[in-house]
Amino acid sequence: MLLERIYDEDLAQASYLIGCQATGEALVVDPRRDVRQYLELAAHHGMRITTVAETHIHADFLSGTRELAAATGATAYISGEGGADWQYGFEAQRLHEGDTIALGNITITARHTPGHTPEHLSYLVTDGAFTDEPGYYLTGDFVFSGDVGRPDLLDEAAGGQDTRFAGAKDLFASLKNAFLTLPDHVQVYPGHGAGSACGKALGALPSTTVGYERKFAWWAKYLTQDDEQGFIDELLDGQPDAHAYFARMKRQNKQGPALLGELSPLQRLDTTEIAEGLAAGSLAFVDTRSPDEVHRGTVTGALNIPGAKAATYGAWSYDPEAENTPLVLLAPDAEAAEEIRDHLVRVGVDAVAGYTPTLYGLPTTVPARVTPAELESFLTEHQDAVLVDVRNRTEHAEGHVPDSVQLNAGKVLFHPDELPAKDAGPLVTYCQSGVRNAVAAAALRRAGYDVVELEGSYAAWSAWNAQQNTPQTETAGAA
Repeated sequence: MLLERIYDEDLAQASYLIGCQATGEALVVDPRRDVRQYLELAAHHGMRITTVAETHIHADFLSGTRELAAATGATAYISGEGGADWQYGFEAQRLHEGDTIALGNITITARHTPGHTPEHLSYLVTDGAFTDEPGYYLTGDFVFSGDVGRPDLLDEAAGGQDTRFAGAKDLFASLKNAFLTLPDHVQVYPGHGAGSACGKALGALPSTTVGYERKFAWWAKYLTQDDEQGFIDELLDGQPDAHAYFARMKRQNKQGPALLGELSPLQRLDTTEIAEGLAAGSLAFVDTRSPDEVHRGTVTGALNIPGAKAATYGAWSYDPEAENTPLVLLAPDAEAAEEIRDHLVRVGVDAVAGYTPTLYGLPTTVPARVTPAELESFLTEHQDAVLVDVRNRTEHAEGHVPDSVQLNAGKVLFHPDELPAKDAGPLVTYCQSGVRNAVAAAALRRAGYDVVELEGSYAAWSAWNAQQNTPQTETAGAA
């Protein structure tokens, strides 16, 4: 048996390829939408992808199940559990508790593990060439290394009302009945790693075991003591913000993401053409450089979507349900531009018109910033300015610039009701060190807000404030 993990550092998301070397058949679980890597991996091992499956209706990326099945002719499998409200809207084979998929001499058994979502499936894998007992467990967003999937995303991102309590109860039962009943040696392969917003304490290890989690996971003591309420209380406390785009991912994944097919090569665009498009509003510019480079000068009205995390930051910055303005990417060549496009389509940002390697000939500006030493006088001069902390609410609660309001960088574009009117005065924005802030500030400027970034963000302000021998932070509940 072959088992390979395909990991996306951008979204902290894992897919898996399982192959039977005797028959050359392969299964991919939870593929992302840019499917070339799976095709190349299967070809590298001399295998053909015959089956595609997913664990649940994802919230943080667009599923590639339909895309990969269309590209290979593979049979697609999805969950049939969860009740009427959690049925997929596209044609595929439905799996229920105990159903199996045969892959040569390998057997994959579906286990219904609700909690993170009502329809969630995990997959037990038995390598029939050696044993008739399962040895591997693909847990999706059920069990992570050191954590479990959060049950509050339906409330946070999908419009649910207090579903987190029922989800937490389901998760406790799933751990009790579908995880801890397994032998300690079973290897666990989760759907996410550290950095994902699908849990609050995900470990960075790519895999774990049932025995290790049984002994060391934070939740283990509650299961040992059969303390459901204690488990629920700790699970729900301190979960991070859910990004606004999660709601769109849920809707599109349930319906079935649009098929991309083979993408055309990206063409270099003439800067005269780009400038005309920007002036007419028929193109939008994406500066893919680091914030440090952007702060030395960027295209007026550009989004700042650093290329290494183009999926994450692109989903924060651009809403394809609200507009379809084609994007022009700043990239050194077509290969780099197409790699960035691959990241963007993972979150449904599909409208990429082309790229340019230069800013020459385009209208440019230097983003407005204020240093920590200048902040107090700036706020005195601009009485209508509003300080906006674009970090997570948990970070804000631990300490923040006094009088700032908190609105996560993944939400600012989608919650104008929580911001002042665009003509009310400047926004002074900050995050922890500046990257998230640069992304959020660029999106807000493009949306028409007057934005001034706090240089160095909270880390710089905190260090400067400490030097002044004044209280370093204002914490939640302080007078």
